[in-house]
Amino acid sequence: MCLAIPALIRAIEGYQGEVEIGGVKRVVSLQLVPEAKIGDYVLIHTGYAISVVDEEEAQETLKLLAELAGTYPDEIP
Repeated sequence: MCLAIPALIRAIEGYQGEVEIGGVKRVVSLQLVPEAKIGDYVLIHTGYAISVVDEEEAQETLKLLAELAGTYPDEIP
């Protein structure tokens, strides 16, 4: 199963963008979404932005992921 996570683009330099996910910043490739701009949310999968999504969809997905994470124990035996 594959998972793509919404991230906010904070900066762009060439085909790379600095994105933020939950306060963590990463550099990802934007080659697959040349229309993306600073302030857009993009879905990130294995270091690549694969599509631009609207803020409402991104926030809903992040909320659901946070809820899911809360169902797991802090430590796995």
